[in-house]
Amino acid sequence: MAPLSFGAAPPPVGLDIGTDHIRAAQLKPSGAGASLTNYGRVTMPFGAVVEGEIVDAESVAQAIKELWRQAGIRSKDVAIGVSNQKVVVRLIDLPFMEKDELAGAIQYQAQDYIPIPVEEAILSYETIGDYMTPADEHMMEVLLVAAQRDMIDGAVRAVELAGLKLAQIDVTAFALVRSLLGRSSFLFEDEGDAPGEATGLIHITSGLTNIAVVERGVPRFTRVSALGGNQFSQSIANVLNLTFDEAEDLKIRAGLPNLDGSPTPTPPGLDAEVVRVAQEALEREANKFIAEVRRSLDYYLTQATQVRTIKRIILTGSGAQLRSLPNYLERGLQTEVTLGDPLVRINASGSTEQNVLADRMGCAAAIGLALGGVD
Repeated sequence: MAPLSFGAAPPPVGLDIGTDHIRAAQLKPSGAGASLTNYGRVTMPFGAVVEGEIVDAESVAQAIKELWRQAGIRSKDVAIGVSNQKVVVRLIDLPFMEKDELAGAIQYQAQDYIPIPVEEAILSYETIGDYMTPADEHMMEVLLVAAQRDMIDGAVRAVELAGLKLAQIDVTAFALVRSLLGRSSFLFEDEGDAPGEATGLIHITSGLTNIAVVERGVPRFTRVSALGGNQFSQSIANVLNLTFDEAEDLKIRAGLPNLDGSPTPTPPGLDAEVVRVAQEALEREANKFIAEVRRSLDYYLTQATQVRTIKRIILTGSGAQLRSLPNYLERGLQTEVTLGDPLVRINASGSTEQNVLADRMGCAAAIGLALGGVD
C-alpha cells in the first residue's frame, strides 16, 4: 500500500520505532536499485513503547535524538511505520466506480468494515484490481487501512519532539513486504506465486509479531500478534527465577532443543540441567507461538476465495534468531520456512555495511520504510 504522505523532498529516513530498539535506515537511488548510505540502532527506554504503541513520546524523542547523533544522520525527513491493534487492514469488494466516486464511497462505507469509529480514524485505501462476477457485475477489490487518530498523534508528537519532520506514515507489514519481496511501494515485484498459492511473512520483534500474506505481489492480509521475542525470554525467567536480562542471555545461548530429540551441546559456563529446563520452557512457548500463527493463516485461508495454500513462509526479525525456530515453524505449519534477507535488493559498503550486517535480521522494517520513500 502506498504510504500516507505529507510531502517530502529527498527520500526520507526509514524510522522503525520498536519496543526494545529504534532503527534508522537511509537510502538513495542507485541505478535501478538503491544504496544504503546510513544505518543505526539504539536501545529504547523500557516502557516507552508498549505492544507497538508509543506511550511516552518524550522518552522516544530522546532515543531518536541519540540515534541521529550516534549514526550521524543529518536528514530531518522520516518515514515511520505503525503496527499495533489500533491499525486495521481490510480487503473489501465494492461495485466498480471511478476514482473520484471511490473517495466518497470509502468515507461513507468504511464503518461497515472497521471496528474504529470513522470520526476517530485516519483512512487510506488502494485499488488492487477489478473483476466480473458470474452475474456480470463489475466489481473492484480495495485494500482499506484505518488507523486510530490518537495513536497516530502520539507517533507524530514523538517525531516532532525529536526535531524531525514526518514525511510518510506506512503500515509496518507493507514495509516488510517491500523490503523482502520487492521495492515497489505497493504492487511488489515478486510474482513467483502461481494461482492458488501465496507467501506468508512472519516478522518477530521483541514486543510483537507481524504476520502478512501476499498473493502475486499484493498484500492481502495482515495481523499483529502480541507474542514476540520477549515472551520467550520471560518464560525462562519465570521457571528459573532469573532476571529478564539473565533469561534473555540464556535464551540466546541455549536455543530450542533439537527436533529429533538428540542432545544439544551445553554452552560453556552453563549447567546442563539449567539448559534443559530453559529449553523446555522455550519449546512450550514456541508451540504457543506456532498455534497463534496457524490460527492467523487458517483464518486468511477460510476468507480467501481463490488462494488455497500458502506455499512458503519468510521469517525475519530479531526474534527469528532463536536457534531451531525455523525448523519448529516448518514442522508446525507444514510448509517451507526460510529466513528473509532485506539486504538482497540494496547495496551497502564500508562502515554502513558493517552496521547493518550486525542487525541483519532486525533491519527489515526500517529498510522497507526507507524504500517507500525512494520510490
